[in-house]
Amino acid sequence: MYPSKIICLTEETVETLYLLGKENLIAGVSEYVKRPANHSHPIVTQFIKCDFDQIDSISPDLVIGFSDLQKEIAKELIGRGHNVWITNQRSLEEILQQILLLSRIVGEERQGEELVLKFRKKISDIQERSGKFKRKIRVYFEEWDHPRLTTIQWVSELIEICGGENIFSSHSFAKYREVSDEEIIKRNPDIILASWCGKPFKKEKLVKRSGYEKINAIINDQVYELPSEIILQPGPALFLEGIDIMFSYFEKIPNLDV
Repeated sequence: MYPSKIICLTEETVETLYLLGKENLIAGVSEYVKRPANHSHPIVTQFIKCDFDQIDSISPDLVIGFSDLQKEIAKELIGRGHNVWITNQRSLEEILQQILLLSRIVGEERQGEELVLKFRKKISDIQERSGKFKRKIRVYFEEWDHPRLTTIQWVSELIEICGGENIFSSHSFAKYREVSDEEIIKRNPDIILASWCGKPFKKEKLVKRSGYEKINAIINDQVYELPSEIILQPGPALFLEGIDIMFSYFEKIPNLDV
């Protein structure tokens, strides 16, 4: 028996269900869902807050969430008798595996496999194109401004696929991704990509930080925003749009000699 009413605590599950043609199963979503843009599903949660009574009233077959940050929500929902599935995908491969698992849960395994094959081909195509670059592009990715937080694992992997070199090592947990302006300036990225986790990016504030005028990315005006609903959700958006947007910015780097 497949589930008939699913609560999606985060955005990527919503998008995947739409791509699988199973949007009719969605019984509640997060207020941060932007993909698809025009949906009419009840809003029952934020990322770390839930309307538990509303979820109870819906009586879902399954609640799906993401990350260790939702462990308290999961605990409460389990205590209320709900079936809860929390995933913790951090790499691109884990994201693809989560899509496959979800497709099996809703009875669309073949369609899930086709979707993942499509995404793997996109990765391969971009790798082939970026392989023509004469050098690696030095990249600083900023996920948050105060404190400065840099790349989660899947973003770092995208950077490599697109022909870049992450100037910092990635980590799954935010507390290990804090960096300083001094380190950023010293490592001198060719490009700066920012996605401030759901709040508006202010380029004018970033470029005026003390000492940043020495950075090649600032000198050559290579500072761009990546929409968080695309680059910071561990799901289909990364492959449908994120990888193309990132690669398009890398292609603009001066003196790349492609």
